Amino acid sequence: MRHLVGATHGHETGWVALPGSRQLMQRIASGLDVLTYITEFTRARLAPALDGRTRLAQLSPGVDVDRFTPQVDGAAVRRRHGLGEAPVVVCVSRLVARKGQDVLVEAWPQVLARHPDARLLLVGGGPDEAALRRAVVARGLEGSVVLTGAVDAAELPAHYAAGDVFAMPCRTRRAGLDVEGLGMVFLEAAAVGLPVVAGTSGGAPEAVQEGVTGHVVDPRSPAAVAAALTGLLDDPARARAMGAAGRSWVEQRWSWTTIAATFTELLEKH
Repeated sequence: MRHLVGATHGHETGWVALPGSRQLMQRIASGLDVLTYITEFTRARLAPALDGRTRLAQLSPGVDVDRFTPQVDGAAVRRRHGLGEAPVVVCVSRLVARKGQDVLVEAWPQVLARHPDARLLLVGGGPDEAALRRAVVARGLEGSVVLTGAVDAAELPAHYAAGDVFAMPCRTRRAGLDVEGLGMVFLEAAAVGLPVVAGTSGGAPEAVQEGVTGHVVDPRSPAAVAAALTGLLDDPARARAMGAAGRSWVEQRWSWTTIAATFTELLEKH
């Protein structure tokens, strides 16, 4: 007897809010034995429309913990961008409004007031790149903010490793249609051993153990973002402990080995 499992990835939380796509998803779900969701946030968005039509079960994406590891060397990335031995806050993501790089730039002068040698490394390309570069120049931050542009996937672990703290203050936009389903970058950063600072959008808080692996902050408040970053830069030992806790958590909960076991169980259940 066949057993049909359908997988969602996050975007469906927006689709299910729209009448036409919601009806299509309901038809699809009615033909499935199981439909997966990636976070409790996405389940809460999907369940009102799809519960009763199929069984919902959690199946999150996984992290390659052999590729994203504390042993990755970020020295070459630091040399390439002239970061030296400075404390570095890194953000790895597409440059789009939801990800909050604009808030990081707005918050950065407050970080520099306490850590004048700090550097902000914005990794990735996207439609907001030109606007972000203009904002950096307008605030006189050219000496402390680096935009790398698009980076090959093979080089991403080294770019995480070039940082001391990871930050992406993601925020929900467009009346909830533009929202973070999970935020794999938080888990990849944690796997490399960095403490993380996340925004409150959607399922992003589920990728952080508050006060243990990092912090979740108001993504629309530059002051709140700056306070979280300066707090971690103030106490490198606490930041390293959070990074170690994050690595352990990712190994236990988010590795592909764990996710594969969950997937196997879903396939076998009927």
